Amino acid sequence: MTDRAPLILVSNRGPVTFSDDGQMKRGGGGLVTALTGLASHREAVWIASAMTAGDAEHARRHGGRPFEVEAPTGGRYLVRFVESDPDAFDRFYNIFANPMLWFIQHYLWDLSNAPDIRRNEVEAFEYGYNVVNEDLAQAVIEEIEGIRDPVVMVHDYHLYTLPGLVRRARPDAFLHHFVHIPWTQPDAWRVLPSRIRREIYEGLLANDIIGFHTQAYKRNFLQCCRDLMDLEVDFDAGLVHIDGHEVWVRAYPLPIDAAATRRVAESERTRSFEQEVLRRRRDHMLLRVDRADLSKNILRGFTGYDLFLEQHPEFRERVTFVAQLMPSRTDVPEYAEYLERIEALVAVVNHRHGTPDWMPIQLKLRDDLEEAVAAYKHYDVLLVNAMFDGMNLVAKEGPVVNERNGVSILSENTGAHEELGEFALSVNPFDIQELADSIHAALTMSPQERQRRAEGLRRIVTARDPGDWIDEQLEDIARKRGGARAA
Repeated sequence: MTDRAPLILVSNRGPVTFSDDGQMKRGGGGLVTALTGLASHREAVWIASAMTAGDAEHARRHGGRPFEVEAPTGGRYLVRFVESDPDAFDRFYNIFANPMLWFIQHYLWDLSNAPDIRRNEVEAFEYGYNVVNEDLAQAVIEEIEGIRDPVVMVHDYHLYTLPGLVRRARPDAFLHHFVHIPWTQPDAWRVLPSRIRREIYEGLLANDIIGFHTQAYKRNFLQCCRDLMDLEVDFDAGLVHIDGHEVWVRAYPLPIDAAATRRVAESERTRSFEQEVLRRRRDHMLLRVDRADLSKNILRGFTGYDLFLEQHPEFRERVTFVAQLMPSRTDVPEYAEYLERIEALVAVVNHRHGTPDWMPIQLKLRDDLEEAVAAYKHYDVLLVNAMFDGMNLVAKEGPVVNERNGVSILSENTGAHEELGEFALSVNPFDIQELADSIHAALTMSPQERQRRAEGLRRIVTARDPGDWIDEQLEDIARKRGGARAA
């Protein structure tokens, strides 16, 4: 055995993905953004699901073992892709993880109508979610074989039952789990059959440390452990006691890499998009950059803007709402329908208020980082009105590169609000009139107040970087392994 404990990262999505023709591109999503810093910060093996046929082909080519990749945006990683049965993976991803868990953890279920939990959903958990978790857990167990006191860092809602499987095989392993989406209050979890709920919580509580983005999510989790699992909980110390095992529950707000965001802002491709932004710009620009996800509350954002134009006709033809939305999970019926509703509402607002040479909403359905950053540089108002959001990195990226002291309108239900709320215009995401009023307040705000708020946002956003986020977690791992008591 070696004394050096390797760092094993486990997530559903890896740092890169391969298309069918072998082309490699960076993995999508905020989780990958966060973990690429961790993988380059420490020697690590990154275990992830094979998401495409190209991923599966690379897994087979390397005999299911880790292989080194160089990400398109820089950084070298040891990656191990795990191939699951396609039917099991479909059940895991499209029936249970999305939408079941995602909807529970964002309060998205309209409980008077859905969900109806039938054999389909129960079997999706048993023969989908658990199967994929077992496949990834087996890969973890193989990677830590012969290693004394290994450290395994598990990520997000896809892998709640994995830690229990690893714990049974390797009681000496140190398990850390970070949840990148909100943690909801106990009643939201009562949607799940009690047996499934218990399996999820027991799997998650096999970890030594569980991390969330905010203090609010941390409190909700502790409350769930008390009310749903009847466990002894210490809210002040952030502790759960289960079967003689002490679990630390912590908040680690995820920062952005401000320097990297600024480098993108200065790139040649971003500058070419910037020329187009300036050419089309009116007196004012309102911006949102999001996935077309139900939790992002896009329809109410457009409705609030519609109401603003109705109540303040003096701004017609003077302001444009640029919305860059990445289509998301379009194979889930609820998401496909939501995208259709977005396009229909944009058409209504543009028809109602538009003129022959002015379109109130400019909708871009694509994922393009440089195009988004070009718009970040020139917004007057950045709208982040999610119903619930784990963190929302757009709320942090925009202020770092904006050159106009743009005002942030920020939902009080985003994780970012816990840090940035003091210098943003806070809104209740369900209050459309408040949103309309906030758009007007932002566009009529004095230059001095805009500057004060923008400087406050930049100061908070640049105070920590992903290295700090990683170090905070590694320090807690070292403290708990060393026998320290919870702070």
